[in-house]
Amino acid sequence: MTSYRSGDDTRATPDDWLAIGEVSARTGAAVSALRFYEELGLIASERDERNQRRYPRHMLRRVALISVAKRIGIPLQDLGEAFADVPLDRPPSHQEWQRASRGWKLRLEERRQTIERLEAELTGCIGCGCLSMKACALLNPGDTLAEDGVGPRRL
Repeated sequence: MTSYRSGDDTRATPDDWLAIGEVSARTGAAVSALRFYEELGLIASERDERNQRRYPRHMLRRVALISVAKRIGIPLQDLGEAFADVPLDRPPSHQEWQRASRGWKLRLEERRQTIERLEAELTGCIGCGCLSMKACALLNPGDTLAEDGVGPRRL
């Protein structure tokens, strides 16, 4: 591990290692969240001679992306899949980030289409007002409730 630079030297280098409190302060992520992300394999640290976690500076970008993903409702498991090819043990190259970005974009596009489809179905359902749910693709796909007879079935 490269030596840890204390807060009195403000010149940052890519080889700097940051304490968990510093990463928390820089990213806004709680210390407990950082430990959890590490358990999930989303970020990584090493232990110094006092057995304290030290994070390489390039983890700041990963934590920032995790925060953005959480804000827009992306599950951490999906994020782990998106980060699968981005190395933890060294600063990722531009190409590695681009590859992850393309995969991320595909996931976001799928999510957008799902939300638009749900919005259209929900709008139709609200405007429909049917009690028998015969035509409701949202709560009664394929009209499976018709087998139980006429009238409301989900009340």
